[in-house]
Amino acid sequence: MSDKLIISGNQQSENIKNAIYEVRGQKVMLDYDLAAIYGVKTATLNQAVKRNIERFPEDFMFRLTEDEWDGLFNSGMISQIVTSSLSKRKKTASPYAFTEHGAVMLAAVLRSPSAVQMSVMVTRAFIAMRQAISTMLAVDLKVEQISHKVDQLNAYVEEILHDQNDINEQQELTNNEIATQIEAINDALDQLRDTKATPRKPIGFKSPTHE
Repeated sequence: MSDKLIISGNQQSENIKNAIYEVRGQKVMLDYDLAAIYGVKTATLNQAVKRNIERFPEDFMFRLTEDEWDGLFNSGMISQIVTSSLSKRKKTASPYAFTEHGAVMLAAVLRSPSAVQMSVMVTRAFIAMRQAISTMLAVDLKVEQISHKVDQLNAYVEEILHDQNDINEQQELTNNEIATQIEAINDALDQLRDTKATPRKPIGFKSPTHE
């Protein structure tokens, strides 16, 4: 396979991934993008769906509400795979949205070799999108776990510092008490040194004096 074909295939895959949107909590592709990818007109695609409507339950396909369509249309997120069908389409004519299963079923009802071939790329695009989301969720979970551990470490450090402050305060109080006791002992000793000894009375017999 030539480098040119590889680049073309990669660009095509990227275009398909850019045409996957999230609506109602589901990853979907819109009818006009799928029509361009499968090489048919949007009207032809929708006619094929109507002829095989029993193959497209709500978890395969649903129509966007006007609010949903306005939200996508005005968000600037609309893919650049096709522009002509959008320019001709009435803004009030909201497109059909196809889930991954609906997109694959669509290729089957179109019965076109190119549609079947391209449906493989569409399926791979959905898989790549799920893997990317799974990776992002895993990264977010890891960041959350690390953040939680950091919060626990911060709380532990704060507890240690608090305990250390209590110890320092208690030690300071003890030192002050010791200093006060030593000072009281020194004061008592100073008072004893300054006090004169009182003469003691002699012990024994005292002879009488003669006049």
